[in-house]
Amino acid sequence: MKKYNKIILAGGNGYLGTVLANFYKHEANQVIILSRKPAVSNGNIKTVVWDGQNEGDWTEVLDNADMLINLCGKNVNCRYTEKNKKEIIASRVVPTALLGEVIGKLANPPKLWINVTSATIYRHAEDCAQDEYSGQIGSGFSVDVCKQWEQTFFNTVTPATRKIALRMGIVLGAGDGVFPRLHNLVKFGLGGKQGNGKQYVSWIHESDVAGITQILLEHNELEGVINCTAPQAIQNSDLMLSIRKSCNSLIGLPAPGWLLEIGALLIGTETELILKSRWVTPKRLLDAGYTFKYVAAPQAVDEIISNK
Repeated sequence: MKKYNKIILAGGNGYLGTVLANFYKHEANQVIILSRKPAVSNGNIKTVVWDGQNEGDWTEVLDNADMLINLCGKNVNCRYTEKNKKEIIASRVVPTALLGEVIGKLANPPKLWINVTSATIYRHAEDCAQDEYSGQIGSGFSVDVCKQWEQTFFNTVTPATRKIALRMGIVLGAGDGVFPRLHNLVKFGLGGKQGNGKQYVSWIHESDVAGITQILLEHNELEGVINCTAPQAIQNSDLMLSIRKSCNSLIGLPAPGWLLEIGALLIGTETELILKSRWVTPKRLLDAGYTFKYVAAPQAVDEIISNK
């Protein structure tokens, strides 16, 4: 007998949604993905179409759910033009407000609602780690996005649903996301430090993301803001070194800041995604007794490389 009845993944047709769906298909009777595109059911994983903007038949699937995880949001790997800025904000705020409105009307709403936000809300930090209690909020567009996002989330009125804003670090895994891109740089001899290499990377292994959502579901006392990062952040230069070692690559050409600026312009992204120092620690998860499968980045990198 499975532990849960129903897990809902809003915007769950991407990389992280796939990780969570594959984890919960063994734990729940139903895993339902809310997506703008239809898909064929895969065992107990079912896709229900929604547009993320309007109520419809999809609202019925939220009834009696054990957990809703909202993963909606346009990829920030783009230039911050005014058009892209508006789309980035709307793709997060609008579905969040809609879900809150629907949940507030349900007789049997989800027991837990996790909104996956971002650890980039904290300031550029090279001096000390930022936790949920004493961490300092940063400034700039990406921080403004997170602030509006979380404000919308916590302003929703859902008295029967516990809410957690899960401030996610950079997810490392073989399937997609950041790691395959870093791995490719190493394979082509370009896996040196980026910028001065001193900026911290707050990361989390994909399997720990799934495990953390489960401990949050089991611990009814946990709510509010929770950081979802491994306990040990790593500097960019050391992360790239660990990938090179795992790949037995001796050469790793560095990418100075001026070169990154040119490259970012050419490929249509922002250097902030690479150069901001995100040193975040998951104090509330550690206090709750969560045991991380991957504490140190080199251990996670070795596992990912060996399974590719």
